[in-house]
Amino acid sequence: MKHPIYFDWSVSTLFGWGVYGVNLLWHWQRISGSPAYCYGQIHLDSLRGMDPLGLHALAQRLVDSDQVRINLAAEGDNVTPLDGVVLRSLGNRLSGLPPFRSGKSTCGVVFFEDTALPDASAISREYDLIVTGSTWCEAVLRGNGVANAATVIQGVDPSLFHPAPRSDVLADRFAVFSGGKIEHRKAQDLVLLAFRAFASRHPEAVLVTAWHSPWAAPAITVNGNPAIAPVALTADGRIDIAGWVAANGIPASQFIDLGPTPNHQMARILREMDVAVFPNRCEGGTNLVAMECMACGLPTILSNNTGHLDLTATGAAYPLTRQGPVASGAIGTDGWGESDVEEIVEALETVWANREEARRRGLAGAEAMADWSWRNQIQRLHDTLAPVCG
Repeated sequence: MKHPIYFDWSVSTLFGWGVYGVNLLWHWQRISGSPAYCYGQIHLDSLRGMDPLGLHALAQRLVDSDQVRINLAAEGDNVTPLDGVVLRSLGNRLSGLPPFRSGKSTCGVVFFEDTALPDASAISREYDLIVTGSTWCEAVLRGNGVANAATVIQGVDPSLFHPAPRSDVLADRFAVFSGGKIEHRKAQDLVLLAFRAFASRHPEAVLVTAWHSPWAAPAITVNGNPAIAPVALTADGRIDIAGWVAANGIPASQFIDLGPTPNHQMARILREMDVAVFPNRCEGGTNLVAMECMACGLPTILSNNTGHLDLTATGAAYPLTRQGPVASGAIGTDGWGESDVEEIVEALETVWANREEARRRGLAGAEAMADWSWRNQIQRLHDTLAPVCG
């Protein structure tokens, strides 16, 4: 496919869509011979700390993308199609960001959690193709009358995320990692309940979290669980993660908050962990953070639902199979799962007691993720778009 692509989401190293954007800019031209342009926001501050060669290689693509964004803004209400393939980011109910620019071909790229899709069939006809981030997303769309859907899973950067020796900064601890912005869907409330029970028997256990988010509103959605103390906010409206963890009975000596950490700094941290746990109630994609944990060879506990099913299908993760229904009056939750706290504790105990088996499963996860490199996945995106976009 020789057309350039234009995508409307951000470039950043601090969140999933942004990492997707970085890798589209990096890999698309090498694969297709045509450029990729971001006309969304470019978070330059998040790129600080990248290796100088990688940043040098991205620099011209960032400059070109910024010029495209400036040109499009100057055009105002001009609806002339762009001279390439437009990729539009879509979310719940297939909603997208304004303004909506079309191209020679226009495709949606979607990660959603809300399974109530009353207008999906009609909306999908506005696009040449809907690219989904998980086979679960595709199945839900097809069940709602969308015929032009295809799955292309996200990738991992194997130059960063791979098994390697530890520095042993936590050599005397049993480190449990949990990542993802705080919200009901990510189920950090279940992580706290399970870790509290596990840590009461293992004083060497420490919970290491990458839960920070610039958005406070989603965080308070975890307050619907009556078994936990509610999330607290600081005077300036930020999430008080340490205060929330302490209020739920986990001592400061058993908790480390990583704070906002760029993607390119995470691999060395993950390799210091003993296990990762993701009892998420729903993932529209496969959960990029969980993929990166597995790629590092970290034994990973996953809820066996929604987008995680693509990861548990590898046979390498520890699946949480006791999945109860999740009720919600506001959105559709078909296929969501409420993980059983006791099963999470049992999985943590299994990893703690059987380190060699955990190591073997971690390496199997790394082997499975090796085929899902960003280069391979952008190649698969190209091959998926080519028959439709020419």
